[in-house]
Parts: sequence; structure tokens; C-alpha cells
Amino acid sequence: MEYINPLKIKYPVVIRITGLIGVGLVIMNFLMFPRFQNTMEFEGVDQIIIENIDIPQTQQIDNTPPPARPSIPVPSDDEDIADDLTLDELDFDDFSNMDAPPPPPSGPKVAFIPYDLAPRPKTVIRPIYPEIAQEAGIEGVVVVQAFIDQNGRVKETLILKGVPNTGLDEAAMEAIRRTKFHPAEQRERPVAVWISIPVNFRLK
Repeated sequence: MEYINPLKIKYPVVIRITGLIGVGLVIMNFLMFPRFQNTMEFEGVDQIIIENIDIPQTQQIDNTPPPARPSIPVPSDDEDIADDLTLDELDFDDFSNMDAPPPPPSGPKVAFIPYDLAPRPKTVIRPIYPEIAQEAGIEGVVVVQAFIDQNGRVKETLILKGVPNTGLDEAAMEAIRRTKFHPAEQRERPVAVWISIPVNFRLK
């Protein structure tokens, strides 16, 4: 006689009873314990305060635009421009007719006094030849302008043409200052005048 396990006979019943008991326990668990409240009280929890800080907006720097391209001249088709438009020709010969500025004065400005008879030296003008000019072999003519008063005395001297840096100019003026003159005459009366006196320096 074949042996039959009693668990195989009672297995479906045991499974059903066990499932019913499990479902009953779950229902009792929901009924016995209160439902979980979604709302929780945070009275005892320290709250963290978050401060709002205004961050200034960063200034945007615009890049410098590239320089504009040079414009290309385009021939105009404007009908208002006359076809026979011409420019007047310049006559450069007219510039020669313009008034030229006066030349600069060549000598000292002295007042001209008219006279009938020029002053005359009473003695020969004998300048002292500078030693430096003698040793260097320098010769030349010095033109001195002298003011001679009514008594024939030399009051002032100026160099009109000289040989600078040689001592000849100073020697010529000194020789004329030492010389006595007959005064100039105007209508047989002595007058003070300016005259130009050349002094010649020549080595023997």
C-alpha cells in the first residue's frame, strides 16, 4: 500500500488560512496604530535665516567696433553739373606785379643833415695798426660813420663796414675820435652832420 504524505493533503488549506491570518494582522495593525501625519511640528527646531544679498550687475564692456572702411569715390551722374564747366587759368605773371617788401636797412639809422661843405680833418688820420692783425697779415678797409658837431669835434662813431675780430674796427674808431675836423658848413654857417670816413689798413 502506497504511503501518502498528510502535508500534501492539508497544504492548500494551510496556505489559505495563513494568508487570511496575515491579511487580518495587517488590518488590525492599521486599526490599532494612528495614521502617519504628514504635517510635522518644527517648533523645537532652530530655523536657519537666509539673507538675500543684492549682487551688482557686472558692467559689460563693449568691444570697440572696427574702423569704417574708407568710402570709394563713385562718379556722379548728376545732370545738374554742366558739361562745359572749366576752371579759370592762373596767371603767375600777376605775382610779379605785387608790391615787394622794402629791403632791410643796411646801416645805422641816422638823421641826414644837408650841408654845402663837408667836414675836413685838420690833421692826417693815423690809426694804430693792431699787433695781432700785423702778425696775422690782415689788411682791409674800415668805414666809420662819425657825428661831427659845430666845433669840429667827433661826438659819436659807428661801424658801417669793418673787419671784425681783428682789432681794426676799434683802431679806426679811436683814430677818428682823436682827430680834429673843420665843421661842415651850410650857407657859410657851421652845422653838425654825420659823415662816412674810410680808413685803409695796409701793411708795408
